[in-house]
Amino acid sequence: MAAVEINFDEHGLVPCVTQDADSGEVLTLAYMNQESLRLTEETGLVTYFSRSRQKIWQKGEESGNVQRVRQLRVDCDGDAILALVEPAGPACHTGERTCFYRELSTGETPEPVNAEALAELSRTLDSRLAEKPEGSYVVRLLEDPEFAGEKVMEEAEEVSRAVREETDDRVAEEAADELFHLAALIRSRGITLADVGEVLNGRRA
Repeated sequence: MAAVEINFDEHGLVPCVTQDADSGEVLTLAYMNQESLRLTEETGLVTYFSRSRQKIWQKGEESGNVQRVRQLRVDCDGDAILALVEPAGPACHTGERTCFYRELSTGETPEPVNAEALAELSRTLDSRLAEKPEGSYVVRLLEDPEFAGEKVMEEAEEVSRAVREETDDRVAEEAADELFHLAALIRSRGITLADVGEVLNGRRA
């Protein structure tokens, strides 16, 4: 059970922000009561309290889109929870990956922000690997590690030259090319950017 005291509101609820543990993307905002928090901790599957239905519900109990808990955090005042999860499918009942799929000013799909770039790249690589569209350059990289490795070395030289001789914009462009090809190379071995992140976390002083 929780070692930190949770300050539930007058209705016995606490807001829970749910975040993809690998990509950092915010998936949803929902509520928990004491029982749903207990179930979340005991089962390892995020369980909320529905204010509209006035009942406890485990995310994905009908759709199968469960959210497996990697870590639960609490804010400095003890009145909000952050659930870092591995989502098995879309978080939103609409089928969208995240509940926050509309921009406030337009109601349309928002432009991606920098923090979402690597997550989107990972999903693109997974999609190409699964669907294998004919003539896809990405598929060639994923299926031919030798070719992908050559491209990584080629792009490494180009970004190094850009640092020595070219503008900041060119450095950013060449660095993006290098990251793209490196991500494809490691994915050809079944390694993901999230796996690399785990290694980096392990090296934090």
